[in-house]
Amino acid sequence: VDTQFGPIEVQVPRDRNSQFHQHTLPDYKQRSDVLESTIIKLYSKGVTTREIADLIEKMYGSHYSPAQVSNIS
Repeated sequence: VDTQFGPIEVQVPRDRNSQFHQHTLPDYKQRSDVLESTIIKLYSKGVTTREIADLIEKMYGSHYSPAQVSNIS
């Protein structure tokens, strides 16, 4: 999961009775909304998708292509 503090690994317990419900992120999400809202704010201020992708890589250490940034925004 990509967070504002960097990538973290989440281990989900095996649950055969379907009684486990995690509350940190909605099901199947891979990043927190903070990253998404930051991308949208930067894009709305006129920062290009390539510049945003470079900033994310420097800040979070994870690579996003300009196309992925465009899809998020």
